[in-house]
Amino acid sequence: MDAGSDRSSERNIVTTVDPVTLAVLQGRLEQIVDEMDATLFRSAFNPTIAEAHDACHGIYDARTGDTLVQGTSGLPIFVGAMAFAVRLAIARAERDGGPADGDVYVFNDPYAGATHLNDVKLVRPLFRDGRLFCWLASVGHFNDVGGNVPGNYNPAARESHQEGVLLPPVKLVDAGVLREDIVDIIRAIGRAPDNAYGDLRAQLSALGLGARRLALLLDDYGDDVVAAAFGQLTDAAERQTRACIAGLADGTYACDDHLDNDGITDVPIRVAVTATVRGDRLALDFTGTDPACAGPLNISRATATAACYVAIKHLFPEVPANAGCLRPVDIAIPGGSLLDAVAPRPVGGYTETILRVMEILFGAIAQAGPERALGWSYGTINALSLAGHRDDGSRWVMFTFFGGGLGGSSSGDGLNHGSAPLSTAVIPPVEVFEATYPVRFTRWALREGSGGTGEHRGGLGATYELEVLGAEAEAFVFGERARHAPRGTLGGGDGAPNVVTWTDADGPHHPALGAKATGIRLHRGDRLRIDSPGGGGYGDPARRAPEAAERDRRLGYVAGDGTGPEAP
Repeated sequence: MDAGSDRSSERNIVTTVDPVTLAVLQGRLEQIVDEMDATLFRSAFNPTIAEAHDACHGIYDARTGDTLVQGTSGLPIFVGAMAFAVRLAIARAERDGGPADGDVYVFNDPYAGATHLNDVKLVRPLFRDGRLFCWLASVGHFNDVGGNVPGNYNPAARESHQEGVLLPPVKLVDAGVLREDIVDIIRAIGRAPDNAYGDLRAQLSALGLGARRLALLLDDYGDDVVAAAFGQLTDAAERQTRACIAGLADGTYACDDHLDNDGITDVPIRVAVTATVRGDRLALDFTGTDPACAGPLNISRATATAACYVAIKHLFPEVPANAGCLRPVDIAIPGGSLLDAVAPRPVGGYTETILRVMEILFGAIAQAGPERALGWSYGTINALSLAGHRDDGSRWVMFTFFGGGLGGSSSGDGLNHGSAPLSTAVIPPVEVFEATYPVRFTRWALREGSGGTGEHRGGLGATYELEVLGAEAEAFVFGERARHAPRGTLGGGDGAPNVVTWTDADGPHHPALGAKATGIRLHRGDRLRIDSPGGGGYGDPARRAPEAAERDRRLGYVAGDGTGPEAP
């Protein structure tokens, strides 16, 4: 009898894994996913993946698609969202007659698969002895997928067709054979075909490596031991989440906030939640959130659920990151609302809305445990895309996002120039932008006075200013928090609002919709500037330690007497 037959005969015998082996397996599984991340980061062509790490990998349940393992370097929002993407691939595979060993599905559906069109997902089944064991998945932000706006953050979009091309789940690899026709389609969709080709091949390499590493692990420990470990780790996450919820005071807590506008009409959009704690269960009800809007601030139900997952992981960081986190949580999303987008509602600005979802969840839960209170974060990624032609006629498309200040808390001041709570992505270095595109950054600095005052100050936002070096370029900005600044808490001051400015021969200009603008025409020597928001402050400013206030003045964090944020 061969080794494969031995494994088959022993299935379903192992029901529990001892604690030491479980800890070893957890570490090795996370390392496999981390190595997949690293492979993609080192191989991708576009800086949004290679430098910003706007990507993620994971291991998912063979039957349900639930998250089993995530790494430490992928974007948290993707980890929650990719369970929905894997379920979409499972459904498609079933329609195809079932998955085959060596298949890989590719798609960017933002409705059933979550997030937005730029996020290209690859899903691969892993077989053992002819039996489906689990799924591996990869997602990365492609720089361009067609649509009306280079980079695809189109604040004026009224339907998803104006944001890009939607690719439904199709086989990119059929039983181990790469389908060059699908590769050609993906290359043809966007304005940067070479980037798309390189990123796609990098994702395939990451999945291939993950499959090899996981096969070795299964050979070492046996399929049934690892399968049992998956179940125990998921159950452990559920138990820990229940214990964390039980530590909160029972009650009902409400919180809301507003988006500036939908990019079409300058009217604020409300996002609201009621959080109910009862014993070891948490109910999140988003009734009171405004209906779906005309512009691209909508998010799908899958994306809203993923945002709740990330918020819970922030609130209870000690809990392992897998599907068990959501078992004790009931989520109610009103149909037809901003959080229940269906095709072809535009969803390109999903990042801005999930930041509001997370912020109001933090605000609601803080009422159940005031020690968790903190000032609100800068709350926008300030997506910027620039596009033009080089002197030799070749096309270039630059996309990036920017940081800002995080809120002060009971433990100290907010982080200056941090990343948004939805992700662990980092802003690509200025040297990469200047080496890759015809631009020069003339300023990249902390924004003086932008943090909200308080016993613990809000973190500072930043000032970014770039100059166009080519003959001309077209710019698009998709930001928030220009109308509704990050709030302080427990007497802390608000952070400074977002400010977008571009300067040409006619002088400085500001977007009519706060921090959203399309089709900004720039010529050689023209400049575009973003002054990102600071975080909200925590506590009464009168209680701030004199030495801390003096340090702020000495380091230039505040202007004058440091009494509040200053506009640029």
